[in-house]
Amino acid sequence: MTILVPYHQDERLPDGDIPLTAETVEPALPDGDTWTRLVALADAVADRVAARIGETPVVVSGDCLVANATITGAQRAGLDPSVVWFDAHGDVHTLETSTSGYLGGMALRLAMGAHAERFATPLGLRPLTERQAVLVDARDLDPAEVRYLSTSDLRRHPVTALSAELLPEGPLVLHVDVDVIDADEQPGMRFPAPNGPAQRDVLDAARRVLTTGRVVAVDIACPWRPARDEQERDRRARLLGDLLALTG
Repeated sequence: MTILVPYHQDERLPDGDIPLTAETVEPALPDGDTWTRLVALADAVADRVAARIGETPVVVSGDCLVANATITGAQRAGLDPSVVWFDAHGDVHTLETSTSGYLGGMALRLAMGAHAERFATPLGLRPLTERQAVLVDARDLDPAEVRYLSTSDLRRHPVTALSAELLPEGPLVLHVDVDVIDADEQPGMRFPAPNGPAQRDVLDAARRVLTTGRVVAVDIACPWRPARDEQERDRRARLLGDLLALTG
């Protein structure tokens, strides 16, 4: 079961930006600040995910924030999942450490309870412990993220080294930000990061997570800029097809 969430943060993406035909979540977002709108979007997605747990729902969206909705949906279905987070970036900033203020750079930290009064609490997300998160790759880190990770219990592993033995016990949510793939192989990302793993290595690592049989939901983030041409659009469609094929 594939669920399309055509948003980057609280902004509706143009039709076709994510080249995928699927069940779409597109709630009427309330007036208010960005946090209020993000909670409303995540709440709608979490309900849809909760109703599909048992079918390994795959949520595809325009940024990493929606992963929190996927985790919340698994929780609403009565599970206590950990998360395996593939990303070129750490996504462990807070409002205090971020120099850009980009909320997507806080996505994993929000899952662990940062700024709970703005996001986790109104959404009903039970924050994960640091030991319930595995960060895969994260080659592009800001100094504040390096400092946080140096003392955190959050585990970090290269794509090619990831194995079942390195994963938390119990149910898992697999999150894949497609910018984890080397920027030369998948160009057009909002925040490109060079010197990354090959697409085949990312797919192989994701397959190793899925073959544990413990993945209850998959979240795919596509934080790319509008495709420049049909060739780039086709490349993205093939990537999504390859990722979806892993889930059966």
